Amino acid sequence: MVQTPVKSSGKLPPSRHKYADVVHRLEAGGAMLPDTPENLMQIIGLYKAYAVPMDFYWRDLLYIGEKVFVDPLPFFKYFLPKEYLDLHNHYQGDDADYRVWRKGEATAHPELLEFMDKGELKKNFPRIFHHLWHDRINMEFAEECMRSMLWHRLSGGMDLYLDTPEYKKAADEAIKSYFKGNPAMLTLYKLFPDLFLEQCRQASYYANLGLFWEVMAPVFFEISDRYDSGEITTVPQAMDFLVNCIFIAAGRPIYHHVKIRDEVHKIIPKDLGLMWLYDAALPYVEAVFYRTSPFRGTKSYNAQAKEIPEKQEDFHYGILYADVFPVGTAGIPPTQLMQDMFHFLPPYLTDYYHKYCRNEDDMLIQLGISFQRSMYVVTSAVFQALRTALLYPLDDPNPKHLMANRQFFESQLDRFLRPEARIGSIQNQEYR
Repeated sequence: MVQTPVKSSGKLPPSRHKYADVVHRLEAGGAMLPDTPENLMQIIGLYKAYAVPMDFYWRDLLYIGEKVFVDPLPFFKYFLPKEYLDLHNHYQGDDADYRVWRKGEATAHPELLEFMDKGELKKNFPRIFHHLWHDRINMEFAEECMRSMLWHRLSGGMDLYLDTPEYKKAADEAIKSYFKGNPAMLTLYKLFPDLFLEQCRQASYYANLGLFWEVMAPVFFEISDRYDSGEITTVPQAMDFLVNCIFIAAGRPIYHHVKIRDEVHKIIPKDLGLMWLYDAALPYVEAVFYRTSPFRGTKSYNAQAKEIPEKQEDFHYGILYADVFPVGTAGIPPTQLMQDMFHFLPPYLTDYYHKYCRNEDDMLIQLGISFQRSMYVVTSAVFQALRTALLYPLDDPNPKHLMANRQFFESQLDRFLRPEARIGSIQNQEYR
């Protein structure tokens, strides 16, 4: 399908940016992805397919951050206990802080529970058999996202706090309590305190990402329900829903509490002032959508080879740049996530892939491309949310204000001038 170029509003001269059509679309309240029924169907279907495994991700991330903590041999960290499957999501259910998903229960999603019981094999084997057969939710993907956030350390206030004496003191008390009665581990901790402190920082990032995805899971469930009911009919409407949800959750506290026996250690207290938007959401988008790191075997990490950038800010291995092909890793492109989403595709998207796929094996690649489109819309929502918070309304009568908005949009799109960026590809409906 050929897209009709979006023209400038007339209050400003046309943009001279390489992606001027995208700039004009953003200025008109749209997204980087063109507004077509086919694009809308793909992104909503992927949000639904992503929401179900994400419901497992956030619960297991919190479990690891709060209970597994600095366990040196966490063999069963993916075996989520019933306590965390029953844990109430703060954005769904009757007792929610703010009920984003109107009809969802606060506990784990039924499709997730069914898959955990039967897996792709559709057999009620003990969970350990499904795990060893790799017939399960791939938490390795979630951990790779967490490690990207930990390595790039972009969350401002949280990253600064991780190096403070207050954090180190709270971590020290929690680690000593965790290993109480274990002289061997206490001796190791005494010999290598920085090693265990870094493990504690990692646990804090497990909690950070878990709290971020706890919001996003009901958001994606609700956007799917609204599409199914006919309430969302365009890509801009889907993006606007995401923008509104970003502002709903923006001030949610980011914290890390460790539960050791009957005691709760507040390693990052709720009243510290860390917030969901600035200390979880924006760092996640930057670290995972844009940067991440090249997955092993595709780039040399040898400094002399110079195959990866010397500076962190030049990393460009996120889904927004990914050449989607199945490499079977937790890296980006996220083929392990693609496998997870494959189990929960809505029927209309499965039918769509059957129409265009060369064979069943090609479906994961097409799913990955749809996921890429959907994440460009999420990134567009972040652009519009930041523009709303920091700049001016899209219909502002002052041309200087509109120009400030344009300069903001163009500066964001400058990051897609790299040849690896897929923003040009997603403008074409035939990109499959």
